[in-house]
This record gives sequence, structure tokens and C-alpha cells, in this order.
Amino acid sequence: MQRCASSQPLVEEIQAEEEEEEEEQEVFQETGGVNEEQVGPVEEASAQEPDGRPAPVEHKNGKRAEAGPGVADGGPRFSMFTWLMVVALLGVWSSVAVFYFDIVDYDRVLARAQEFRMNFSEVLQGKLAAYDTDGDGDFDVEDAKVLLEKTSKPEVETPTQRAPEPEEDGPGAEETSAAVPLPPLDDSHFVPDDPTEPGQRYEEEPGSIDTTGVLVEENQPEETEGESGRYQTSSKLSQEAEAEKPPKAEPEPEPQTGSTRPTESRQAADGAAEKTAEEQKEKLKKKKPKLLNKVDKSIKSEIDAAERLRKKGNLDLALKAFDSLVQQHPLSPRARYGKAQVQDDLAEKLRSNDLLQSAISMYGEAAELPDVTSDLLRAALKRRAERQQFLGRMRGSLATLQKLVDVFPDDVGLRNDLGVAHLLLGDNKGAKKVYEEVLAVAPSNGFAKVHYGFILKAENKIAESIPYLREGLESGEPGTDDGRFYFHLGDALQRVGDDSAYLWYERGHQRGHFASVWQRSLYNVEGLKAQPWWTPQETGYADLVRMLERNWKTIRDEALAVMDRSRGRFLPEEENLREKGEWGQYTLWQQGKRVGNACQGVPKTCALMERFPEATGCKRGQIKFSVMQPGTHVWPHTGPTNCRLRMHLGLVIPAPGCRIRCTDQTREWEEGKVLIFDDSFEHEVWQEANSYRLIFIVDVWHPELSQYQRQTLSPI
Repeated sequence: MQRCASSQPLVEEIQAEEEEEEEEQEVFQETGGVNEEQVGPVEEASAQEPDGRPAPVEHKNGKRAEAGPGVADGGPRFSMFTWLMVVALLGVWSSVAVFYFDIVDYDRVLARAQEFRMNFSEVLQGKLAAYDTDGDGDFDVEDAKVLLEKTSKPEVETPTQRAPEPEEDGPGAEETSAAVPLPPLDDSHFVPDDPTEPGQRYEEEPGSIDTTGVLVEENQPEETEGESGRYQTSSKLSQEAEAEKPPKAEPEPEPQTGSTRPTESRQAADGAAEKTAEEQKEKLKKKKPKLLNKVDKSIKSEIDAAERLRKKGNLDLALKAFDSLVQQHPLSPRARYGKAQVQDDLAEKLRSNDLLQSAISMYGEAAELPDVTSDLLRAALKRRAERQQFLGRMRGSLATLQKLVDVFPDDVGLRNDLGVAHLLLGDNKGAKKVYEEVLAVAPSNGFAKVHYGFILKAENKIAESIPYLREGLESGEPGTDDGRFYFHLGDALQRVGDDSAYLWYERGHQRGHFASVWQRSLYNVEGLKAQPWWTPQETGYADLVRMLERNWKTIRDEALAVMDRSRGRFLPEEENLREKGEWGQYTLWQQGKRVGNACQGVPKTCALMERFPEATGCKRGQIKFSVMQPGTHVWPHTGPTNCRLRMHLGLVIPAPGCRIRCTDQTREWEEGKVLIFDDSFEHEVWQEANSYRLIFIVDVWHPELSQYQRQTLSPI
């Protein structure tokens, strides 16, 4: 209140003037009469002072005022300036009262304002629904921008008059390319070819060729931030690998401080860069796909509007828009292709295999329509083949790609894709024929070379495979920079005694395909501790090791009984890892599951193992007996994954001559003792004793894998 103290004399003066006014009003009441409640009780009009002046009047507030001259005429005695001052002071006092005493309930005022805005928004939605340009159901800032742009132009632009999207043919584009006839597609290919063949669902991404030439799947589990954060620390070996990576290219130095213009060389470089950019731009223009035929061009604006909805993520509205176009224009290939794309996007968003199957069918329908452009036909069938592969419809994908090759016989890229489809189906013979055809017309094609070399390597044509693998990798063409090809080239070179194998392993490591020159597994989880040899304490599976070593004789006797009764239970090693000799295996668990009735032959061993889920549930490992005859040598090789550790329990170990090397350390087995190593590191085996060697192999999960990872990693 101190801020208003300086106005106190002025207030007193105004109060005095008010009292005088009230006296005048009282006199007026005596003559004309007024409402008594407005001015309070009045003394008798005849009351006078001895000097003849009217007597003072008593007011309701208890103050007295003297009657002065001019009362009789009833006119005011104050000017307009006085009124203005009164109003100003009232405003000041009101503001002070509101500020200091919270007279106004601001929360209530804000609530009323929000209610008003909501009501006004409803009015806007009703009145301005026609300007809901982005189709999100309301009139918002984006819609207002469009409205302002329209009102600022001399002519209002309707949605069908908007400029076309960059990827579509604009008005005045070249005439549609000639229609390409297409043999009818058979949807019967969509069903899995083999009921036992696992389909590639959204839970498992399709993989490629593994280190043994067999197709496997690989997908990394989705972890929460907390889970993944526990295993982000790289091992020493992976840190060394990171340090060995080639340094990034240094950025081009800027002109020195104070320089007002670039040097002539810099100007020349800039000019060359601009010229290159322009040339690339022209090439892109020339290669721009023609997706619209005459029917599509007649409804291009509607197609563009639906495509914008798809690109903005309004998939439900986009699906309705394309579905409406398909109903209204059944001969529009672009409308069906757009609908297939939306279904494809929705399938990925909702992880729905049913929606993905609908998209696959719609891609096929788009390609079957008459007058479909060659570019749209190619795009639709290529995507169809990819999504069929994703669902595990390998034969259906192969049939789709074969139709593409029939329509475009000179397209080497499509033939290469067809070869991959044969490999994914396990048909190396069919793939080999395809790549021979490619190399006959394009002998320098690097993609065909690495795949053809891989097939030769799988056929154990080691020396023949080397030049194809090497030249394919050296080409640097897309699709050749794959760890599998570095792996197989190095392996082939090792087998022919060529030490340059490690140069290729090093190159594969530098390219990020291998954790190190020694650790060359291809299906990995990053950040796991990496070392070739382990102790039981380091693994955390000491109880399992103790159980194996305490019961080794029981396990040995059951294995020997099976060997004596039927050697047929021990199947020969089929991974092409032997240089020479005989090596048989009797598998109890594979990919975390029991193998048939194998445990019936060794029930005690299986009962012992059932207590250790880290072994029986290891989907990336095995539990098996391994018997190796004298004179056997196993090539240097690595396992497929860093997600497991391998235990070897010695059962029958003739001495001397049985040894195993992992990296640069060589050890020997002992009966009743367990050796533990990480088989993702290079290892090699010799059996040079006078009789067979028998061991029990138990794979366990890498101890640093979380429970979530163990449950969700794909089997190998």
C-alpha cells in the first residue's frame, strides 16, 4: 500500500468535494424528494445555524459537511478533470486490490477460457472442415498454412491441381513405355513347399548363406534400454579390433583465416564437383521410372493425394484412398501397386503376416493388369519376391523371379537375384547354372563371381573356387562385400597352403565382418567377452563341469555300449571340415531340442544333462559324442557364432597324438577332465594316435548373454 501514499492529499480533497455534493443532494431532496435509501436520513429542512446558514447534515458514514453557497441552485461544483482523476484512482485501487487480495479467481477464468476455446474449435471444425487438407480430422496449423497460401493466390488451387510428387511422372512427361506381356501368376506358390520347412515370419528375419553353405536365419533380439545397457562394454579383443579399423578420411581443409576467396585449385574442384552433381542429376532424370500408364495419368492427382497420405504415415486413410481408386478404376496398375505398398507398410507396423500376404497378392495383381508399364511391373514383382522370401515362400519367390527373368532376359541383375533364390532354397545346382549363364554374357560381373566361387567351394573344388572369390571381392561391386565370401576365400587359401589367407581375413576384419583375424564367426552378439580358452570359474558353469567330471565313467560306458551295439548311430561329419580320416558324431540335443529317440541309447547321460538348461536349452549349440579314428586331421575352422562356449569331456584318450589348437595355443585331452574353449576362434584338430579318440561335447550359452537374449536368439 505504500506505493499509493503520495496520492493521499488528493484523495482527501476529492472526499471533501463529495461531501459538499452530498449536502447539495440533501437540499435537493428537501425540495424535490429523492429515495431516502440513497442518501440516508436527513435533518429537518428548517434547521439553520444562528448565522442563517443551513445546519450541517449528518450522513450515513458519520461525517458532517457544511452547506455552502450554490446549494440552492442544485448544480455541481466540480469539473470534468475531477471526474477523470476519480476514475483513474478507482482503477489504481482496483488493480491493487486484485493483485494483493486475489479478488479474481484466475483458475476459474482460465477454465472458462479453455471452455470457450473448445466451443470455438467445434465451430471451426464444422465451418472449416473443407480446409482439412492433411486429413487428420481437424483444422490445425498445417491446414491454416494451406488456407493462407490459397487465399494469397489469384486462383484457388484444388487438391487435384497440386504439383506432382517427385517420384511420379509429372504433367507433360514422356508417353508411357510399351506394355509388357506377363504370364499369369500362380498364387499356389504362396503356400510353404514343405510343411516342416519353417517360414520366415516377422519374428525371424531371413538370413543368407552360412559358413558351411547352409542357409540359416539370424535376427538380433529387441531389448529394452536397461537390458542392452548391461552388455555394451566391448571386450579387449573387440576394442583392439576397433582400434585397428582404418581411419576416417580427413575433411577437406577450409581456407585460412583472412582469406577472401578460394584458391584456383579450390575453384576448379568446386567447378568439377558442380559439374559432377549436374551430370548425376541428369542421369537420375533419365533413369526416372515410368510407373503411370494412360489410365493412371487420368487419375494422377488422386494417386498423388493417396501417396502423400502413405508417406505421411496416415496408413489407414491411405488404404481407404487407394482401395477407393481400385474400386473406381479396376484397370489402374498404379492404384493396385499403391494399395499393396500401404498393406506392406501396415504389415510391418502391425507385424501382421496376414496383411503381408494380402500385399503379396496385390503386387501380383498390379503386375497382371494390361498395359502395365515395364518399370511398374519390375518394381511390383521384385517387391513381391522379396516379401515371399520373408514369409518363407521360397519356391513362390523363385517362381516370381523366374517370370521376371523371362520378361527381362537381358537384365543381369535379375538373373543374379534368381541365383540367390536358388541358393536360399538349397538348390546349389540350379544356382550354379544361373551364374554360369550370367558369366557367359558378363564375364567380369563381380556379384556372379563371388556366388559362383562359393558354389564351387561348397562342392569341395577348392582350388577352382579361389580365383572367382578373389576377383569378385576385388571388384567391389554391390553385394560382394560380405563376410561369407572373405571367410570362404581365406579358408580355401588355407587348405591349399597359401599364407595370404590371413591377409584376406585381415581385410574382412577391417571391413567389419570379423571380430578379429582369429575370431571369424558371422552370427554374433556384440560386446560379449572374447577369449579362446576358459576356466570353469570364468564360465560360471562350475556345477556343470563338476557333474561331468564326477560322472565321466557313466557317460563313457553308455557311449561305448552304443558304439559296440551299432556303429550306425555315429554319423560321419558332413560339414566338409576334414582333410582326411574318419570322424563320427552321435547327437543328443540340437538347437535346444532333443534329437529323435537318441536318448534311449544313453538314458543316464541324458538324465544327468536335463538338470542343466544352459546346455540343453542352448539353441545355438549341440550336445553330442564325437569319435575320431587315427590318421584324421580337421582343417582350421571357426564355429558360426560367438554366443556359445564348447566343453570337451575326455572319455577315451589314447596317448600320445591327440591334440587341439585354438588360436596359437595347443592342448591335449585327458580322460575325466573338461576342456573349455570358444569355438568362434580358429581351431584345428589332429588324431595321430594308434586307436580311436572318444569325447563328449557340450555347448553352453555364453555366460554374458541375458535371459531375454537366450530366449529370442534364432537357432543355429
